[in-house]
Amino acid sequence: MKYEISSGFIPAACKVAIYGPEGIGKSTFASEFPRPLFIDTEGSTKRLGVSRLPTPTSWAMLLDEIDAVIGEPTVCDTLVIDTIDWAEQLCIEAVCKKAGKKGIEDFGYGNGYVYEKEEFARFLHKLEDLIGKNVNVVLVAHAHLRKIEQPEEAGTYDHWEMKLGRKTASQIAPLVKEWADMVLFANYKTTVYQVDSNGQKHKAQGGKRVLYTSHTPWWDAKNRYFFPDEMEFHYLSIAPALIPREQLENKTGNDVIVEHMTDVLTACSENYKKLTAAAESAAVTEAPPAAPPVRGTSLDILDETPVAPMPAAKQIPKALADLMAADGITEADIRLAVASQGIYPEDVPVADYDDSVVNGMIIAQWDGLKSYIKQLKGE
Repeated sequence: MKYEISSGFIPAACKVAIYGPEGIGKSTFASEFPRPLFIDTEGSTKRLGVSRLPTPTSWAMLLDEIDAVIGEPTVCDTLVIDTIDWAEQLCIEAVCKKAGKKGIEDFGYGNGYVYEKEEFARFLHKLEDLIGKNVNVVLVAHAHLRKIEQPEEAGTYDHWEMKLGRKTASQIAPLVKEWADMVLFANYKTTVYQVDSNGQKHKAQGGKRVLYTSHTPWWDAKNRYFFPDEMEFHYLSIAPALIPREQLENKTGNDVIVEHMTDVLTACSENYKKLTAAAESAAVTEAPPAAPPVRGTSLDILDETPVAPMPAAKQIPKALADLMAADGITEADIRLAVASQGIYPEDVPVADYDDSVVNGMIIAQWDGLKSYIKQLKGE
């Protein structure tokens, strides 16, 4: 046979998806992974002392940041994208702008979701390149409830799932679930008990944060690491499943991996019993809400009689400006490339370009444009 047959465990970095309701501490959980670097798409890490890349203002910028980490994988041991449901909106925006559509529904017959699925699949494939560099990848998502109807059963029930592709035609959530080694659902554990003798009144108590690791009719979850179905919501609960990077890079062979994996179940079970206090002490401290303006004061007058803003000078769209800054592309470079294609004269400022040119040609084809600029400059 011309193909080599292999067997046993294959050492690799971890692919993790963690989702749950807002405010439960998903970002804090992700920040405890080894040497994390965040791509914070929604500004949820402002109160965390973590390393982060600039907030991506376009899908192209998000992909460019991932490429930058692939090019220099030693900058982190874990890349965290927080959150992917906000990242998905950038993906949809890019797909629509590339096709000249105002929204994903404008494609008709579900075609827009097909294009989105193809683009998001390329995004996950790019993350596989990071896994190949021994960098863990953590995708953080919000959760939402969806009504489930089983044709063969009477009635409906609620099901927690990732807040991705909420339309029935979308396949983004299934793509992420298939891609991940573990899909973890964080939620508050609540117990409902009867308070009267006739069963008419019930009361809820609890609120302890827990991590669910296995699929049930009520939530999506999975793992490939022998985890208990329910664990303390703390990074140390899953830490034994992550192979240290130095082992991935300096040691090979099944003996190391088998030895590591046989200890996982025992270690996870022990952590589950011992980490209650640690999990509670790691609760996220929320900032107090801003006080509302006092009515009947000067603030009230300003609210009711707003002053018209002065017209601002035109500027390069932020999504494009961020990409240019990240890759060292100047406005002169953009003008040269655009002029060489006969789209605008070279003396026209980029700020005056039509949105269809900026979004549909420059941002949507950023990687190709960078290569083209190098050719024009003889680099």
